[in-house]
Amino acid sequence: MMKILLIIIGLIYALSPYDLLPDFIIGWGWLDDLIILGLLWRYFKTLSQKQFKAKNFYNQSRQSYENSHARFQETGKTKDPYTVLNVDRDASPEEIKNAYKQLANKYHPDKVLHLGEEFKKMAEERFKEIQEAYRELIPK
Repeated sequence: MMKILLIIIGLIYALSPYDLLPDFIIGWGWLDDLIILGLLWRYFKTLSQKQFKAKNFYNQSRQSYENSHARFQETGKTKDPYTVLNVDRDASPEEIKNAYKQLANKYHPDKVLHLGEEFKKMAEERFKEIQEAYRELIPK
């Protein structure tokens, strides 16, 4: 609600005849209007980029979850650590560690806090799966 109010105030200011710099000075009078319009454009651009990133993250997470879930059903096991980490069965411990680090970095719940509660819950579930698979493949 506050964002909408700020947008409306910015547009009213840009269109109003009362400015910080008078409009009768050609060029100088339009500077404040252009700055306000530029800030509004930048706001909308960053807002659309955040929405695109959130949607892209959701699609990637859902696709990887569905792929691993389908593989689990095919093998009859509940969880296959190699498919969770997306590594071959003959992968070295270094490859497994690298895959774990990449996936843990991508799906860590703290990394997706800004995307909302739904994404945070999905990331937590996926992160737990990744941790279990790593513990199973490389015991301490």
